[in-house]
Amino acid sequence: MAISAELVKDLRQRSGAGILDCKKVLNETDGNIEKAVESLRKKGLASAAKKKGRATSEGSVGAYIHTGGKIGVMIEVNCETDFVAKTDEFQALVKDLSMHIAAASPQYLSREKVPQEIIEKEKDIFASQAKDSGKPEKIIDRIVQGKIEKFYGETCLLEQSFVKDPDQTIQDILARAIAKLGENITIQRFVRYQLGQD
Repeated sequence: MAISAELVKDLRQRSGAGILDCKKVLNETDGNIEKAVESLRKKGLASAAKKKGRATSEGSVGAYIHTGGKIGVMIEVNCETDFVAKTDEFQALVKDLSMHIAAASPQYLSREKVPQEIIEKEKDIFASQAKDSGKPEKIIDRIVQGKIEKFYGETCLLEQSFVKDPDQTIQDILARAIAKLGENITIQRFVRYQLGQD
C-alpha cells in the first residue's frame, strides 16, 4: 500500500514522531493510523527506558503561582543538554508539571522517597480499618497492599494521574517527553507552598 504524504503528516501531528519514523510505522501497519500511533507510543516508551540511566545535569527551575497568590510551586526538571532545556517543549513540560503540583499536592517525588516509618504507619491504619470493618484475617494483607498502592498513587508525584490528562501518569508524561526530545529527563525536586500551611 502506498502511504500518502497526508497520512504521514497526520501521524506526525498526532504523535510528534519524526517523518521517517511515521512513514516506517505506517508501512508496518498497512496505513492504519490507530495501530501506527500505538506502535509509536510503544517504541517511544522503549526508547525512553534506554535513556533512563543517562546523566541529567542541565535543565530548568520553574515557578508557578496559582491565581490569587495562595499556592506557589518551584520545581527543578533536569535534562542532558542546555539546548533541550531551552526548547519550548521542555519549558512547557516544566510549566505543566508545576501546575500539576499546585493542583494535585503530591507529598513525595516517588515511592522510593516515602520514609519507611510513614509506610508502616499507613499500613497499621489500613490494617486496623480492615479489622474494625470485620474483614477476614486472611485477606487483610491484600487489602492493606491495595490501599498502600492507592496511597502511592495519591501522594507520589510520578504515580499521580496527570491533571490535564487523567489517563496518563506523570511518569507517562515524562516518558513521552523523553521519547520526543531524545534526552533523559528527570524531576530532581519540587516544593509546594500553600498560604496558612506549615
